[in-house]
Amino acid sequence: MNHSVSHDTASRQPLKKVLIANRGEIAVRVIHACRDYGIGSVAVYAEGELEALHVRLADEAFALAGDPPVRGYLSIDQLLEVARRSGADAIHPGYGFLSERADFARAVQAAGLVWIGPDPDTIEVLGDKVEARRLALEVGAPLARGTENPVDSAEEVVAFADEVGLPIAIKAAFGGGGRGLKVAWRMDEVTECYHSAVREAEAAFGRGECFVEQYLDRPRHIEAQIMGDHHGNVVVVGTRDCSLQRRNQKLVEEAPAPFLSDEQLRRIHQAAHDICARAGYVSAGTVEFLLGSDDTLSFLEVNTRLQVEHPVTEETAGVDLVIEQLRIAEGHPLSFTETPAPRGHSFEFRINAEDAAKGFLPTPGRLGTFGAPAGPGIRLDTGVDSGDLVSGHFDSLMAKLIVTGATRTQAIARARRALAAFHIEGVASVLPFHRAVMQHADFTGGEHDETGFRVHTRWIETEFDTPLDWDARQAPADEPGMLHSVIELDGRRHRIGLPATLLQGLGSGVPEAPAETAPEADEGVVTAPISGHLYAWQVADGSHVEAGEVIAIMEAMKMETRVQATRAGTLVIEAREGSTLTAGETLARIDADRDRSA
Repeated sequence: MNHSVSHDTASRQPLKKVLIANRGEIAVRVIHACRDYGIGSVAVYAEGELEALHVRLADEAFALAGDPPVRGYLSIDQLLEVARRSGADAIHPGYGFLSERADFARAVQAAGLVWIGPDPDTIEVLGDKVEARRLALEVGAPLARGTENPVDSAEEVVAFADEVGLPIAIKAAFGGGGRGLKVAWRMDEVTECYHSAVREAEAAFGRGECFVEQYLDRPRHIEAQIMGDHHGNVVVVGTRDCSLQRRNQKLVEEAPAPFLSDEQLRRIHQAAHDICARAGYVSAGTVEFLLGSDDTLSFLEVNTRLQVEHPVTEETAGVDLVIEQLRIAEGHPLSFTETPAPRGHSFEFRINAEDAAKGFLPTPGRLGTFGAPAGPGIRLDTGVDSGDLVSGHFDSLMAKLIVTGATRTQAIARARRALAAFHIEGVASVLPFHRAVMQHADFTGGEHDETGFRVHTRWIETEFDTPLDWDARQAPADEPGMLHSVIELDGRRHRIGLPATLLQGLGSGVPEAPAETAPEADEGVVTAPISGHLYAWQVADGSHVEAGEVIAIMEAMKMETRVQATRAGTLVIEAREGSTLTAGETLARIDADRDRSA
């Protein structure tokens, strides 16, 4: 089967204005690129985001309706209407949301707009992980064993595990970024992992189909950044190592991927190029691989979009990938024809609003201080600033700290300095983890040779044992009276100036987020471990439960958190499914078992 796509080499008009169908730091990143390239930018925002950084920085901004707020970013009709109203001639999807939806790309093109991304047919082929596996087989890419088609039931998954052995990975067939990915290590957890993967896939991508494949032991996560143009050119820009993950979400990435043999590097480059060339790839994309502890290399997936970790490749390859996307969208050929020689070494630290000392629980809230570091080799891609609200409706990523040095050793030294200087108040963050990992011998011990590099995708869960400082959430100081305000007229953001005297005695008019306070200790009370959405009860009201049993699932910042019974007894449910709760609020109580011998 030939999946190649015909190339549109007709001349295109220069872009004038780009609608960015996204939010947060990636929207800010694209806004900066548009400004550097000399074209206008249009932002969109959901309820509660009127003062968000990407909204403040864009040339224009328009509101999206949706409850919950994420629905606005998933509304193709609304996004196209904003493009029409603003006069935008192109749409950049960023990552997440609709970025890997072929129907969105087709709708953009049907509306007469330029889609800044791969051809819709390419998205469809490579976005279907089962079809992508078939294509990878055609070009001879390395592959682990897996199902040829999506599975229809948990029984099929159990049968596959019986045949192939554990562990196995259950993956959403449509989507990426670790959403809808579950790894089963024991037979008794296969069924729940399957159902959890389906739930996450439906919530994140609107489709719950999943497939199953063999999970390699202690694998590293290696990926190749590729770029393609409308003239048939496909070039591997460089490699990255993204092995430091928790819950299949990357926390630290580096480029180029260290400690690969020449043969491993050659196979990665060759497979990435061949897969994308066969698919007729245009714009930015990433081909991901797993490298097992026995040096088994296996194709994982293709992400048909810009990756969160693209800055480390930009820093080491000397290529602005977003501007390259804009150039390609205008019909220009790639500005380079072969893989750039790496210049130095770069790390990216995802600055998430999660409490690393408490199992990486998400911690939405209002920022007090957001004090980022500076100095040689330091870059910050951020979607927030001091005083901004970190919403629980979206991903926990606030910013990305990128640190570059001439060598991996120098980059580690600079990273230690930068992380020590980073100061955040108002929400907990993963900074304590980043500081600890940059002192850990399993990660830094390989500064000079691969024998000391022991990190793999489950290293955090299985081997990282450094005690972390609790990152206390501090209430921000009161702000002085504002001399300006922002209003929304006809769905469009406008800034107005007001005399300070008019505001005296009126207050800010913005209610403060409720403080998250711990309830008094009572083992019979089950409280919400996070601020978020009560997705589902796993046990019926009035049922007997055992201590430690999973009784409910909560969701915040696109992550599931399991709620466990605090003791054995009878469950009395007090919070309804679908409700939104603050950390510490009561979910249920557990009436203690009476003495059954009586």
